[in-house]
Amino acid sequence: MTRSTSLLYLDGVSVSFDGFKALNDLSMTIDPGEMRAIIGPNGAGKTTMMDVITGKTRPDTGEVYFNGAIDLTGEDEASIADLGIGRKFQKPTVFESHTVWDNLELALKAPRGPFATLFHAITGAEKTRIENLLNLVRLQDKRDELAAHLSHGQKQWLEIGMLLAQDPKLLLVDEPAAGMTDAETAETAELLKDISKDHSVVVVEHDMTFVRALDVKVTVLHEGSVLAEGSLDHVSGDDRVVEVYLGR
Repeated sequence: MTRSTSLLYLDGVSVSFDGFKALNDLSMTIDPGEMRAIIGPNGAGKTTMMDVITGKTRPDTGEVYFNGAIDLTGEDEASIADLGIGRKFQKPTVFESHTVWDNLELALKAPRGPFATLFHAITGAEKTRIENLLNLVRLQDKRDELAAHLSHGQKQWLEIGMLLAQDPKLLLVDEPAAGMTDAETAETAELLKDISKDHSVVVVEHDMTFVRALDVKVTVLHEGSVLAEGSLDHVSGDDRVVEVYLGR
């Protein structure tokens, strides 16, 4: 996969904090329309990798390109978000005192300053968009509920919906199954599969049952670089992966 044809391209990326190499010559590509799972032990570099992609951390060395041509190392966090990279952190951040519908309406990507937002009348197209998002994130029957009343899993879904309202090309999702019930975990895997029909998705996850349910290519990180890559069965059968991660 070359830089020009990949959606996300990392080559030789290294990041050190006080002498500790969080990323060590990390190279990886994500195709347009691909969903990828990233696994690895704590300290493997998963969060730092997301920080580099979203502009929170600048790499010491290496190339990071988006959409073939955009050098992300020269962009800040806000411009990277505008380019179409959305990030979902582990802890959901939704507007608790607003309804589910209002949360999605607030998140819609319209060029609105503070005054425009106050006086903005929602268009028919925007209403349709919110309806579609409600269906996608399994919250149709919760539209008028306050976000505060949602379960943990439903808040995660709402936040994913809010990110999708901004229509990112690439969605980075950090441990979406953490703290969910088994039923919510299974539904979240289906939700991400639905999203991946129209978006590229990178999922960082510890829950192997969840990763298996995604049924996608897996990248195993260890000590800041790629240890193995392939199907979950392929990487699970790799002695090095078993030793550093799965065997513990």
